[in-house]
Amino acid sequence: MRITLVHRTFTPRRFSLRAVGTTSALLCLATLFPQVASACATCGCTLSTDAATGYSTVSGWRLNVDYTFIDQDQLRRGSSKASPRQVVEQPSDPSLGGGEIEKQTVNRYINFAAAYRFNADWGLTFVVPYVIRDHDTYGTQLAPYTPAETAPDRVSDAHVAGLGDVKLIGSYQGFLPMHNLGVQFGIKLPTGHYGGQTDDGDLIGHPTTFHSGPSLGQSLDSSLQAGTGSTDLIVGAYYYQPVSQNFDMFVNGQFQAAVSERMDRPGADFRPGNLASASVGLRYEAHADWVPQLQINLIHRNADQGAFADRPDTAGTVAYLSPGISASLTRNLQFYAFVQVPVYSRLQGYQLFPRWTATVGLSMQL
Repeated sequence: MRITLVHRTFTPRRFSLRAVGTTSALLCLATLFPQVASACATCGCTLSTDAATGYSTVSGWRLNVDYTFIDQDQLRRGSSKASPRQVVEQPSDPSLGGGEIEKQTVNRYINFAAAYRFNADWGLTFVVPYVIRDHDTYGTQLAPYTPAETAPDRVSDAHVAGLGDVKLIGSYQGFLPMHNLGVQFGIKLPTGHYGGQTDDGDLIGHPTTFHSGPSLGQSLDSSLQAGTGSTDLIVGAYYYQPVSQNFDMFVNGQFQAAVSERMDRPGADFRPGNLASASVGLRYEAHADWVPQLQINLIHRNADQGAFADRPDTAGTVAYLSPGISASLTRNLQFYAFVQVPVYSRLQGYQLFPRWTATVGLSMQL
């Protein structure tokens, strides 16, 4: 039960990709929030807000805040919809004799970020995510399936609200005279609450537990907590180029992998799956103060590992089509808004999936 997700950065006003060098593309795919989780390892917002606000090489501070809404209310397997009966009678792990019927996961993410560019070549960004998540599940049911298993009184509810895993991302973009090629390098720290529950009922870490339903008092899945309990390394790269008088294009990518886990005891371990993301897009720069744009965002995640992991239901590949716009509210303040629509999915096991996601944000140069 997992998802993931998103990126943030800042730029002064409506700087054109070609009018300025490159941005502190620090957050190019960096704001993948804590491994945002639910029954979908690959659902998060993969939007590149570096490109959304326009790349910049201007030195000094920039502040960014954005809000992302993801409602995972569709049960899917592979590339198609799935039913509760399929979950129970055609389980991802046949040895269990059944499967967990998840109902819905509503995710709300608020990202706060501060970026400092030392000069046109070097930059550093600090990202602090706040996670709000409501998860509903009917729990694990054994075959054969009966409609009574998805009755209202079978729903268990959990609410997560707290600091996620913060990120520190550096960038270097001095390879080319136009500063339009850059690399990223950073780390994700285990600052968010994390945890799980052993087969003996012992709670490990500081997990959120269900507050109602048959699962009352039991730990929410480790992948659905505000944090993962892991330290992750992040590497990435980006490139942009004007393609005509009014159009700019960009491409970027990032890879994230856990290198250390706090939950590492036998029978009580958890390691989030490796995550690879890529985005490509166009910006229409004909207008001075508002810029329509379109992105294609790809994300692939490997399965989570460990005794606390839902390994059969956490891997997959998803592609999103993301139309949006950025607008200059003042000389140093930008607003941006995007909608992401999934156009391709290949999910491992059964995962909750969103029909759409939305992101709005403000970016200010100090």
